[in-house]
Amino acid sequence: MPVESPDILLVFITAPSKEVAEQLARQLLQERLAACVNIVSNLHSLYWWEGELQSDSETLLMVKTRKEGFEDHFLPFVQQHHPYQVPEILALPVVAGSNTYLQWVLQETQPKST
Repeated sequence: MPVESPDILLVFITAPSKEVAEQLARQLLQERLAACVNIVSNLHSLYWWEGELQSDSETLLMVKTRKEGFEDHFLPFVQQHHPYQVPEILALPVVAGSNTYLQWVLQETQPKST
């Protein structure tokens, strides 16, 4: 049965290539900032940049993470390791899901021990 989950976020991040996306995904996982990252290739993006309409191939990361620590740890980490000057980082709250999956996300994103 689905349960509410105010503690989990689904974060969308675009990257310029599959290789960059995979590198960023591995870094997020190694730092325990993500429990799972899905990588979707062959995304076509249209957007404004510096006054001109752009059209590019990109790769999408769909990151499952916890809300706690998003602003203090997750966001700065992605901004530091992302090649874009203004990376797309959009976090959406997970409003419901499988209790076992949601608990797994929380378990796998425990802060690393020092």
